[in-house]
Amino acid sequence: MSPNETLFLESTNKIYKDDISNSSFVNFQIWDFPGQMDFFDPTFDYEMIFRGTGALIYVIDAQDDYMEALTRLHITVSKAYKVNPDMNFEVFIHKVDGLSDDHKIETQRDIHQRANDDLADAGLEKLHLSFYLTSTYDHSIFEAFSKVVQKLIPQLPTLENLLNIFISNSGIEKAFLFDVVSKIYIATDSSPVDMQSYELCCDMIDVVIDVSCIYGLKEDGSGSAYDKESMAIIKLNNTTVLYLKEVTKFLALVCILREESFERKGLIDYNFHCFRKAIHEVFEVGVTSHRSCSHQTSAPSLKALTHNGTPRNAI
Repeated sequence: MSPNETLFLESTNKIYKDDISNSSFVNFQIWDFPGQMDFFDPTFDYEMIFRGTGALIYVIDAQDDYMEALTRLHITVSKAYKVNPDMNFEVFIHKVDGLSDDHKIETQRDIHQRANDDLADAGLEKLHLSFYLTSTYDHSIFEAFSKVVQKLIPQLPTLENLLNIFISNSGIEKAFLFDVVSKIYIATDSSPVDMQSYELCCDMIDVVIDVSCIYGLKEDGSGSAYDKESMAIIKLNNTTVLYLKEVTKFLALVCILREESFERKGLIDYNFHCFRKAIHEVFEVGVTSHRSCSHQTSAPSLKALTHNGTPRNAI
């Protein structure tokens, strides 16, 4: 869906539950609560909802009066924290595309200050809120969700270490490990993330999938637009090369490097083979340990909750 099409979406008026575990590496549920719904009402079993939740995402409309939203934020996170103190609390300051850069910074500072002051007054200094400026008109919403999801991946330090080793031995400037379906990057190397580079990599995934849907499928339409043979090279006019390789049926490695570094493609491909093998081993260990734990106790399903701060808000 393009950003312009979101203008015609109706506001969230009931609970929506999305299970995206079947088509994506990101294996959890998203429960979307409308802003006008009080899920601490006695008719809701909010303890059951929060007990197995990995992250709570609270959405505030930056273009609206957010005082009421901040009050609801404080009530929501305070009660949720008492039920599940291990949950991550994320605040999306949304619709910032209509604000100037100075206004964005000031709005984030004000919301950050007021929210944390309310928590301090309630004696909840240990409750940590993370804040993100988001918009559907750029890739900031994808980057914010990427950071939220990364906190829920126990193998993240290992993935980052593998990426650091890979780029340092291959002459690569930046590398992202993407979930192809959602375009969320589940890991990247330790160098800072540049928004423009991230957007280029996202656009490359779109190009690869679109071209594969046209030329990569069989005449009867069978096959997959993304499989173990998927690979792409895009050379930009500023001597930069984008290089995409399939890691698993859900994951792709997208690298940014210079043309002179890409001349050693054989070395890069060998290092990638080692990296790909290590990634498979990491997640095989994770699956094995999860299964062994599930025989001992019933593991709760991993959920991320989104809650709109005001009745008119929609993500």
